[in-house]
Amino acid sequence: MQMTPARPEATAIGQILAKFVAGDPSLFELMSDDIDFRIDHFRDALDTSWQKAKSREALMAVIGRLGREVFPKGTEALGIDSYALGDGWHLTLFNQRFFYGERQRDVTSLTFIVSHETDGLLDFFRETVTNIVDV
Repeated sequence: MQMTPARPEATAIGQILAKFVAGDPSLFELMSDDIDFRIDHFRDALDTSWQKAKSREALMAVIGRLGREVFPKGTEALGIDSYALGDGWHLTLFNQRFFYGERQRDVTSLTFIVSHETDGLLDFFRETVTNIVDV
């Protein structure tokens, strides 16, 4: 298997991340009704068990809570790099800077996202937060 660079704006995940950064709620229009969504954190003591959803409706509640607790001032994309893995699968590296509500300070974070899309709709999302670094 070979990873092929993909233009983020040409993928559902890239479009969703751009809308997330912009605070645009229309990002949900790019997700299937039965999206399988989860965020995992590497070596983080916080309870993140609520950061998962099995439907678009449930995901709207998760994103709302993320906005209130994690991203109260939004986020800035430092880099979005996507790679096509074939058959609708993508690996996306999302580097961001934001005011982290849990720590009450500015941080950067690099995450790896494995996603799948069918007919332009995101139906699978697994994000691994590798680090959260104080700025």
